[in-house]
Amino acid sequence: MSVAEHKEKGKKSIRCFVITVSDTRDETTDASGQTIKSLLNDEGHPIAGYRIAKDEPVQIEALLDEALADAAVDAVIVNGGTGIAPRDGTYEVVSRLLDKKLDGFGEIFRYLSYLDIGSAAMMSRAAAGTARGKVLISLPGSKGAVTLAMEKLILPEIRHMVSQLQGK
Repeated sequence: MSVAEHKEKGKKSIRCFVITVSDTRDETTDASGQTIKSLLNDEGHPIAGYRIAKDEPVQIEALLDEALADAAVDAVIVNGGTGIAPRDGTYEVVSRLLDKKLDGFGEIFRYLSYLDIGSAAMMSRAAAGTARGKVLISLPGSKGAVTLAMEKLILPEIRHMVSQLQGK
C-alpha cells in the first residue's frame, strides 16, 4: 500500500492531549499551547486534554503518565523544555518514556528550523515516537517552532502515525 493509500485509510480524527511545560505561562499567556490546540481543532482533531506543567521532571512525568494512561487519548503533544538551559528537562523525561523513537522527526524539524532561524536550530531537542501505544511528540516552546512543527510535520502525518501504531 502506498503512503497516500495509508493516509486515506487512516483515522480521520485523532484525540490529542496537549501539554505545555513552562515556569512562567498560564492559560492566558500560553500562545504555543493555544496554537497547537487551534491548529488541531482546525483539522478536526478533538482536544482530549490540556495542561500546563512546571519545568520539573517529576511534574512532567506525572502528567505524561496521566495522559498516556487515558484511553481517550491517541497522541500527546508536549511543548517547552527542549532546549539546553539548566531548567530544560522535558527531553530527558520524554526520551525515557519512548518505546520506539522516530529519529527522523527531530532531524527534519531541526533542518526546517535551520532554514528559518539558522544555526541555533541545532540546540533543539525536539523528539517523537511511541509510548504505551500512543504517539508522543515533544516540541520547543516558541510559537514559531510549534507552528512550524504542526504545519510541516505533525498535521500532515498525525493520522498516518496513529493509524500505523493502532494497526488500522
